[in-house]
Amino acid sequence: MRTQGAGVAAGSGSLLDFFRRKSKYARMDDVLPQDPEDGGGISSVRGSSRRYVFACSVFASLNHVLLGYDIGVMSGCIIFIEKDLHITEVQQELLVGCLTFISLLGCLAGGRTSDAIGRKRTIGLAAAVFQAGAAIMTFAPSFATLMAGRLLAGVGIGFAVMVAPIYISEISPAMSRGSFASFPEIFGSLGILLGYVSNLAFAGLPDGVNWRVMLGAGVLPSVSIVFVIMVIPESPRWLVMQGRAADARAVLLRVTDSEEEAMARLVEIEQAAAARVANSGEAAWRELLRPSPVIRRMLVAGLGVQFLQQITAIDALVYYSPTIFRNAGMAAETQLLAATVAVGFCKTAFIVVAIVLVDRVGRKPLLYASTAGITACLSVLAASLALLERGALPAGAAAGLAVAAVCGFMTFFSVGIGPVNMVLSSEIFPLRLRAQAVGVGVALNRTTSGAVSMSFLSVCGAVSLAGAFAAFAAASALSVAFVHWFVPETRGKTLEQIESLFGGGGAALCEVEMELGKGELLEHKRLVSHASN
Repeated sequence: MRTQGAGVAAGSGSLLDFFRRKSKYARMDDVLPQDPEDGGGISSVRGSSRRYVFACSVFASLNHVLLGYDIGVMSGCIIFIEKDLHITEVQQELLVGCLTFISLLGCLAGGRTSDAIGRKRTIGLAAAVFQAGAAIMTFAPSFATLMAGRLLAGVGIGFAVMVAPIYISEISPAMSRGSFASFPEIFGSLGILLGYVSNLAFAGLPDGVNWRVMLGAGVLPSVSIVFVIMVIPESPRWLVMQGRAADARAVLLRVTDSEEEAMARLVEIEQAAAARVANSGEAAWRELLRPSPVIRRMLVAGLGVQFLQQITAIDALVYYSPTIFRNAGMAAETQLLAATVAVGFCKTAFIVVAIVLVDRVGRKPLLYASTAGITACLSVLAASLALLERGALPAGAAAGLAVAAVCGFMTFFSVGIGPVNMVLSSEIFPLRLRAQAVGVGVALNRTTSGAVSMSFLSVCGAVSLAGAFAAFAAASALSVAFVHWFVPETRGKTLEQIESLFGGGGAALCEVEMELGKGELLEHKRLVSHASN
């Protein structure tokens, strides 16, 4: 067993000391009793531990601002890039959709990378790669150079998208894990809103300068990641997988109510990590490719939600909302960009609702409300566009309905399948498979997003804009049935308990603390303390 390194202490000392003062820590992974006045949620983690885990979750989510900003800003940039570089419609689709496809490399490599170098170092790597890509895009003299920078940025985004939810889930308490694990989604939506605002703010600059300034501004959020790496601790579960029980204990002591509880959680995590430590990364991939019935049910739920989130055309609406509003009868560029800002505001604001409710009412009710609402909004959008095409609806009314429907879509997306998607993906898989399985899920998510984004204009040309959204509405209706049949409720369960929901042996791991007598627990504590010295 390795001695306690200076990395955790030095990397998080000032933040930890700030949050430790006058505190009473709640246990990290236990099912905490709910306060009848607050109903659970973030307030279930009391005192300084709540602020500490909150701060770590915020810092780990900052990379998602990069993804959101890139998506949002490109919706306006594409208008000015088309004028400046004279790109074709196919090149527009390629430029918009390539990032999601190339992010597959980061998603798939991120699982192995985060297992090898740690969760928080992978967060830093993601920011560095994105910065390089954004710089190349800002100064790109041609479409080819612009594409090269976008591909590099996509790899960085792939790393960021898969590692942040894993880190947050592994450091958060069970009763607040859903709320904290929703933070990447709200930061992604904030990035989209910032991208839209950037479009509106810099649209008046000279052609050839405006879109470069818009893209270049995306470098600024990633600079803050340097600070993040200095203050957040490593995931205690990753530390246990590396045989660094003493370092894991140091982190757990900051987020538990007592030293005894920290030791109990450490024992539980060691039990869950035993299979992962014994097996190589190749063994984990073999288990995913030839899954047992239990793992297969987890994959169906996790991958299914990842796929359905994107098949409803969320990224197409974000990327092409100015184009959609223009087809609905809105002509002025300032009106298009202002309407797009309203869309971004709805997407960002209503994630707060999800954060408040995800640990109070549960994941499944939010998914029901979200998928049903999305289906209704897509149906209204398709109907209004179809009536406009037939001349049965005035252009002004069609534009108003289109803006209302897209804003409604963003609202329902943000209160459910948007944030809950990654909450589920990061918590349903056992520790030995978690990084790889989440990487596969995010890769599927990005593949679906890329396919929709890169084909959207072509599909609309073939079947009309109304026909395309009618198809998306049908796919969204299927997601309601999928949630009912394949997605379990995980609210209030520890990561080690959730396996039992799929028929696995996770429940046995949760009985470790009950089976450990006080003497055994103190003996384990003595051994770990001896190793750390």
